[in-house]
Amino acid sequence: MKLVFVSHNQNKVKEIASLLPNEIELLSLTDIGFHDEIHETELTIEGNSRLKARTIFKKTGLDCFADDTGLEVQALNNRPGVFSARYAGDQRNDDDNIQKLLHELETLSNRNARFRTVITLILNEQEFQFEGIVEGTIIFEKRGLSGFGYDPIFIPENKHETFAEMHLSEKNKFSHRARAFQKMIDFLHVKNV
Repeated sequence: MKLVFVSHNQNKVKEIASLLPNEIELLSLTDIGFHDEIHETELTIEGNSRLKARTIFKKTGLDCFADDTGLEVQALNNRPGVFSARYAGDQRNDDDNIQKLLHELETLSNRNARFRTVITLILNEQEFQFEGIVEGTIIFEKRGLSGFGYDPIFIPENKHETFAEMHLSEKNKFSHRARAFQKMIDFLHVKNV
């Protein structure tokens, strides 16, 4: 079976490809010749996930899925949340986003946070959503060279390393994205896809 993953982010494509079973052929937006940016105009993670999947399905008619992820920091009323990728501005720079977040947390003792991913799958013209959450803590400075986004400052619950210090195979055992995708994969197995 072929599924289009609605993303231009090659880090995400690589991460997701490593999670999927062999019977699912993952196609990226580049693979299907779609090079436009899909503007995330919704105010929720669920809404942006749905918007991206519906955009590609309407343009191509292909089975597809999209995800949206946000870092929700308890002391900041769950900010940056849906605005995580562009928290410090439309340039979408990971370092700028991290510096802004660390600056806002400078005087706060509560550093509890969670990563939350929502996937929207459009399969046979039906729409389904799957959620994955990982609780954790924001540390005071970046550690690690792997991953992307806020990975260098997020330590998952019951771990001692940031996501950026973990090998991708370790992160994929329990990350927010892995948990949401596992729910989708389990669903596809039940559907005998």
